[in-house]
Amino acid sequence: MTRMRHLARIHTILRKNLESITNQIERACNASSRSPDDVQLIAVTKYAEWEWVQALAELHSAFGESRPQLLAERQPKLPEIYWHQIGRLQRNKARLAVRHANVIHSVDSLQLLQRLSRLAQEGGRSVELLLQVNITGETSKSGFEPKMVLDSWATITQCVGPHAKLTGLMTIAPLTHSSESARPVFAQLAKLQQQLNNQGRSPPLTELSMGMSGDFDVAIEEGATMIRVGRSLFEGLRADHST
Repeated sequence: MTRMRHLARIHTILRKNLESITNQIERACNASSRSPDDVQLIAVTKYAEWEWVQALAELHSAFGESRPQLLAERQPKLPEIYWHQIGRLQRNKARLAVRHANVIHSVDSLQLLQRLSRLAQEGGRSVELLLQVNITGETSKSGFEPKMVLDSWATITQCVGPHAKLTGLMTIAPLTHSSESARPVFAQLAKLQQQLNNQGRSPPLTELSMGMSGDFDVAIEEGATMIRVGRSLFEGLRADHST
């Protein structure tokens, strides 16, 4: 296969997958009486080859990276893309995330929240922050306990500096064979968002980052405004890449 044909095939597969995901988003929105415009698809590129990422940048504009080092490598090459830091973030990598991400989804402690806010102020760079909430209490996942967020909401909001915007919540549902089993997790995160907003903070939380390739339709039905999709988006490319 020539290089030109190889790249054309990558574009074709990505375009087909993106269309399929967009159709799924529309169906989930129709089922919950929502507008597809209210849901942002974040293309998770952490396992994607660079040529796939470059090709996708011609079709889509919101990417998510898990590793700050890879984010720092790729963001300057595609500065027109709106970059999301979605993976667990160690405090010693916080500076990279603030420098290269527009949105950080994985704020899982007060200490990290304070550090990100301080770094944003020092760098004069505005960044959106989402609190990661461990709805299920799984020890394998990081994040705030829901009760802790509710009980300490005033303290949490005071940790946010002028260059950081606390805009929403994020969670990761357990891996299961049925997307329906994730519904209670997503519903609980949406309920927590409402409870926090009822406390009268201004501006209110508007973002719910929840749902991945296997369960984003259910997440949308429960109120997701951001879905993080990687596997479904790049399906079919791994075999093509090996040829």
